[in-house]
Amino acid sequence: MNYVFPPSPVMGVPIVGSDALFPARRIYCVGRNYEDHAKEMGFTGREPPFFFLKPVDALVMGSVQAPAQVPYPPMTRSFHHEVELVVAIGMGGADISVNDAPSHVFGYAVGLDMTRRDQQNEMKKLGRPWCIGKGFDFSAPIGPITPLDIAGDMSSAEIELAVNGSTRQRSRIDKLIWSVPEVISHVSKAWRLHAGDLIFTGTPEGVNTVVTGDSLLAMISGLTNLEVVIR
Repeated sequence: MNYVFPPSPVMGVPIVGSDALFPARRIYCVGRNYEDHAKEMGFTGREPPFFFLKPVDALVMGSVQAPAQVPYPPMTRSFHHEVELVVAIGMGGADISVNDAPSHVFGYAVGLDMTRRDQQNEMKKLGRPWCIGKGFDFSAPIGPITPLDIAGDMSSAEIELAVNGSTRQRSRIDKLIWSVPEVISHVSKAWRLHAGDLIFTGTPEGVNTVVTGDSLLAMISGLTNLEVVIR
C-alpha cells in the first residue's frame, strides 16, 4: 500500500518474559477512581465512572534499568504525577459483562498519568475538554507488561509512587471505587474494545508536582517497577 508519507510506527510495549512487543492501540483513562483521591480533588462518593483518552503516541517506555525520559512540558507550572495500574486488553469486545471481563485481560503494567494540572483545572472552570491537561506528548509513561499468568490476581496489590526516594502515593488496588472488571465492562459499553487497548484505572491520593531533575519510582506489587526522570 502506498502512503503520501511514512505512517507512524506502532507503539510497542515490552512484555515481561518475551521478546515480543504488545502493540498498543488506544489509551483509556478512568477519572477519580479512588475515594481519597476524589476527595482531595473536591469530590466524594461512588460516582458513575467517567473516562478520557490519551493519544497512543503519548506512551513512553521505562524501567529501572532504562528510566523513561519525560521532558517537563510547556504551558504548565503545575506538572503532576498520578501512579496507576494499567490493564492491557488481549481480547476485544463490546458490552462486556463484569463476570466475563477478566477473560479479556492480557496482563498488567505500572503506568503514570502525567497531568498539566493548571491546564486541567482551567478547562474544568470553563467547561471545556481536558485534552490539553491530559493528552500531551510523553504524558503516559508505562513499564513492561506482565502477562496475566505471571502477574496473577492483582485485586489487592499494593501501589506506590516515590519521588527522589520519598513516598508520595501509597494505597492498594482493592481501594478502587470501580474494580478492574467493572472498569472494563463500563469502557466496553461506550467503545468497542480491541486487543492492544490499554486502560489506566485511576490514581490514589497524594498527587503532587514534579520538577526538572526529579526521579520517580512507580511500583505495584507483582509487577515490574517503572522509573521516570523529568528532564
